[in-house]
Amino acid sequence: MKYSKATNYALHTMMHMMAASPDKPIGVQSLSEAQRVSPTYLSKILTKLVKAGLIESASGANGGYRLKGRYEDISFLDIIHAVEGTASLFDCCGSVNSECLIHQEMLSAEAAMEEKLRNTRIIDLAKRLEHSHRHG
Repeated sequence: MKYSKATNYALHTMMHMMAASPDKPIGVQSLSEAQRVSPTYLSKILTKLVKAGLIESASGANGGYRLKGRYEDISFLDIIHAVEGTASLFDCCGSVNSECLIHQEMLSAEAAMEEKLRNTRIIDLAKRLEHSHRHG
């Protein structure tokens, strides 16, 4: 299964924000440099994360983006849905015929994958990253 590069950047950005400072705004320039991606491209991704309510933008001299709300509950799936939407990955011959056995199997596999991603919180990876930097 393949997700867009935007999802990859969104996951890394969210992990970077959690590891760096969840409450302090981080500028788009700093976030883009950390991943070697253009600030313009990353801004589009950040806009999707803002619309999904995962982060918020702060204006002013010390502005940037910061995590919003109960950020420790944000899952991989939350971020993926923010960037990719919630449409199914599999389309059975252009129809949604519930009698199609292949379609049923693919939906079952997709549900299992979504469950795994729903239970994987980005903060857990950020903590592991922090730990490895301190002890590595």
